[in-house]
Amino acid sequence: QVQLVESGGGLVQAGGSLRLSCAASGRTFSNYNMGWFRQAPGKERDFVAAISWNGGTTYYADSVKGRFTISRDNGKNTVYLQMNSLKAEDTAVYYCAQGVRYMTSWNRGTEYAYWGQGTQVTVSS
Repeated sequence: QVQLVESGGGLVQAGGSLRLSCAASGRTFSNYNMGWFRQAPGKERDFVAAISWNGGTTYYADSVKGRFTISRDNGKNTVYLQMNSLKAEDTAVYYCAQGVRYMTSWNRGTEYAYWGQGTQVTVSS
């Protein structure tokens, strides 16, 4: 059974930083691409960032490019999202997700088979 457990969310002032972590278990972590999504109140879930199985390729939503960095440590079965220069509009529940075996898209939620429970990020202006 695959489990994804996020941590690191919290309340931060605009301009500040947070680092989210997502610990995975249940299948060989290094075989799968990973992604981060977010959902603000009353809005649809949006793609944030993704990283390939070996960390060699990353992909970002335009809204976070240059501010957020996704990375992974396959030895620790963990994916990270470093968030800098946070803005009020980054406030959301952040979810990590593990891709299906053969993905055809980075930013579609349907390409991800397993999801964490989410962690709240609140940015005060």
